[in-house]
Amino acid sequence: MKTQKERMFDGEPYDAHTEEMIAIRKKVKRILHRLNVTEYYSDNFQEIMNELCPNSAKDIHLEPPFYCDYGDHIYAGEKVFINFGAVILDGAKVTIGAHTMIAPGVHIYTARHPLDIAERDKWEDCRPVSIGERCWIGGHVTICPGVTIGNRCVIGAGSVVVKDIPDDSLAVGNPAGVIRRLNNA
Repeated sequence: MKTQKERMFDGEPYDAHTEEMIAIRKKVKRILHRLNVTEYYSDNFQEIMNELCPNSAKDIHLEPPFYCDYGDHIYAGEKVFINFGAVILDGAKVTIGAHTMIAPGVHIYTARHPLDIAERDKWEDCRPVSIGERCWIGGHVTICPGVTIGNRCVIGAGSVVVKDIPDDSLAVGNPAGVIRRLNNA
């Protein structure tokens, strides 16, 4: 029988309020406290980032304060930079391509909740998010569950991305839409 975390990561309905899930998040919050508060300027800051995000490139940079649910569901490539105030709710896999820059206050969500109140009280599920290589995600962008952003994209500040964005696109607005192609595409 699968654990609640396994169900969550597999995109199945799960209960986020079990002792198992609460214990996992408490452990992550202790690491986040070290990252955001007590050891930001310490010599082992990179080690803390790597402990939090063990499936990311070893040179990931998370500018504090940074917040996530699990950390081990974040798969960031080489030279990824995530500026301060970012929130990644990583119940499902969040892939961030190499050399991507994420501006301050960006929120990435994988969790979905049923519209029906009786169902919402019982379960939630998650959908993965993927951001391509060499992207620039502008300040205070929100990326919703299940979205894929292609390579070399720019997402304008304040946008809400609710559907996939193809490679080499500039997308802006709420909901975000492609307003022009980039990089001679």
